[in-house]
Amino acid sequence: MNTEIITADYHNPAHAKAIGYLMNCYARDPMGGGAALPGEITETLASELGKRDYAITLLCFIDGEAVGLANCFEMFSTFAGKPLLNIHDLVIVEQFRGRGLSTKLLAAVEGIARERGCCRLTLEVLSDNHPAKASYQKLGFSNYQLNPEHGHALFWQKTLVQN
Repeated sequence: MNTEIITADYHNPAHAKAIGYLMNCYARDPMGGGAALPGEITETLASELGKRDYAITLLCFIDGEAVGLANCFEMFSTFAGKPLLNIHDLVIVEQFRGRGLSTKLLAAVEGIARERGCCRLTLEVLSDNHPAKASYQKLGFSNYQLNPEHGHALFWQKTLVQN
């Protein structure tokens, strides 16, 4: 079994196809919402990511087959005065889970963050995604809090309807 992790080239058609495929796998998973992405999104996702200088996608292949992905976005910590790297999506195709691939992807992401001088990595995880939370905790991730007396941070959203 040959495992390879590479930084995606958003202009490479094979990488673009892998990104669309893997994100669709994630979207169809119960932890990704349980519904397939529309075709126009899977077809244009790589080119849209390529328009953003702060986007980084790592792809994981086993024997040439796309089996994992990490979509990351460089952001900035105003408290540290340094960049940080947010892991926005972490995907391992279901039949390839349990092989340590997410650990390898996250190690590669951490390497990139260190090269860029980032002060931390951030990610979001659903409260009932116990396997992912256990994996992240083993790698040093924890709830974000400034002061334990005030609790931990919550991630909120507001959906914007396009007119």
